[in-house]
Amino acid sequence: MFLPSLSGLFFFNISTPSVKTLGYFQRSCFRFEHDLRTMFNVVLIEPEIPPNTGNVGRLCLATESTLHLVKPLGFSLEDRHLKRAGLDYWDEVDVRIWNSFAQLQQAQLPSARYFFLTTKAKRAYYEIKFTPGDFLVFGRETKGLAEKLLAANVDNCITIPMQGTRSLNLATAVAIVLFEAVRQERSKPSDPTAAV
Repeated sequence: MFLPSLSGLFFFNISTPSVKTLGYFQRSCFRFEHDLRTMFNVVLIEPEIPPNTGNVGRLCLATESTLHLVKPLGFSLEDRHLKRAGLDYWDEVDVRIWNSFAQLQQAQLPSARYFFLTTKAKRAYYEIKFTPGDFLVFGRETKGLAEKLLAANVDNCITIPMQGTRSLNLATAVAIVLFEAVRQERSKPSDPTAAV
């Protein structure tokens, strides 16, 4: 990966850099660039229904967020229903594909925060003070997130309070939480010391 805008920030005195060194450099550049331009991160683990993912992609584009898809996917990224739901915007969505959630986490900074959406949590999503760069993690439509993953992250599990139904459409759930995170960020008071 070549990042001209960041090239002046790094200096190397390596005559023959190893593959390991170059790999570390590339990951560092990716993380820095990613942190600079991403509002939030939406993670769909093993999504099953193409139109849901297409709609989530549009939500991410509208909020300058990144969409992370964790395999296995229940469809092809060339699926016409996926692209139809994303309308003409799908090619503009910042989409990252991962073989596992562990791989996704390993590629991020240690300070990255993850919030796991589940109907089994007590804490409501609006009780969280979201920060740009946070990862909002959603499970597949039929089963949600794996029990093992929820148990390992119990302190970061949140829910959407609801009455009269057990669950919401995946894209609807993403919209509710993502736009609350964006609302919090955009409603922060501006810095009074900043130059006008």
